[in-house]
Amino acid sequence: MKQMKSAPRTYNQTQVPRKYTPGKRRFSIYWTWSYPWEANRDVTELDNRFSTMTEVRRVGWPNYESVEYSEKMFLQGIAGTLELFHLSLVKFQSLVGEVTEHPVAVYQRSDQARQRLPLNEGVLSDTDTLMVFGLDHMVTEQEASPEEVEAVREFLTREGTCLVLGPHHDVGVSSDLKVRDMEYAHHGDPLVPRQQRFGKYTRSLMKGLGTPVENRYGLRPAVVEGTNHIAPLTTLKDLDERGWLHGVKTFNFHPHLPHYALTTDDPSTIHVLATQPIDMSHPHPFTEAGNREFNMFLWMPPNGKRAGDILFADSTIFTTLFGGDQSLENFWRNIAKTPLHAKGRDVPGRSVTRAA
Repeated sequence: MKQMKSAPRTYNQTQVPRKYTPGKRRFSIYWTWSYPWEANRDVTELDNRFSTMTEVRRVGWPNYESVEYSEKMFLQGIAGTLELFHLSLVKFQSLVGEVTEHPVAVYQRSDQARQRLPLNEGVLSDTDTLMVFGLDHMVTEQEASPEEVEAVREFLTREGTCLVLGPHHDVGVSSDLKVRDMEYAHHGDPLVPRQQRFGKYTRSLMKGLGTPVENRYGLRPAVVEGTNHIAPLTTLKDLDERGWLHGVKTFNFHPHLPHYALTTDDPSTIHVLATQPIDMSHPHPFTEAGNREFNMFLWMPPNGKRAGDILFADSTIFTTLFGGDQSLENFWRNIAKTPLHAKGRDVPGRSVTRAA
């Protein structure tokens, strides 16, 4: 992917509201974690924590042996790994910023300086596309309050809004340690422990909004034989009314992606727009049950009082930690260029009432 021009970085200041511009979406990213709670986790715990930067360096050697990742310039504990997530968003932010002519705002539920920010009108008033990235470990007890659920529900009554929900993987649910070890051997990533359960915040938000989806497992995508390139998506183009997957053959490779399981039989409620073939070289409970692909990209069209779209896509699709190519860049552009109204008519940020 092409390099984006760098600009001065700001930190620890109040977000300047972005004015509505016809035809130009305003993106906001919301990391659901408590940065201090994640960074301060006991590193002697085997499960349900992020890797330290030292562990990342050991497994990824020699990728992080340059001076910019040394102790002189980069955090070496769990905090350093969290910063890798922030850095991996820069290309997405730059591309979307160029397309929309608005900076992409990035928020954390609880940041490095213990500043806590719930999802509220302050975040949502100048946002058209809200991306909620569920990378909070369940043991850190993050949960959407009723007020936050209501704020997001109200946000979705505005014409043209879009909510992207990205609950991450849920590895090692079983109490059977042999099953956990099977899952570990399947995804093959030594940095992911035998149990790593993410997304209590996102799950609580999804429950409050009534979305019929659960994030399950951590599945390794298949690759094109003889290469390390991720296998093409299976897309249902006839259902892709917004054109989000136009020119998109693949997302980027990530060794443990969630299956977005449907909990409804109503085909009008939610559409699976893309599934991903699974690497069958190692068994997994999901493939042992006969599955060969998992749900990768989902869409809930506007319905009743909800005028906005809801998408399901893993947060790693918007990062570059595991690479990216023109197909992924096409996807980002499609998301950024989606009209602010289903029929292409731009409507300023306001609430509307739709027929039930």
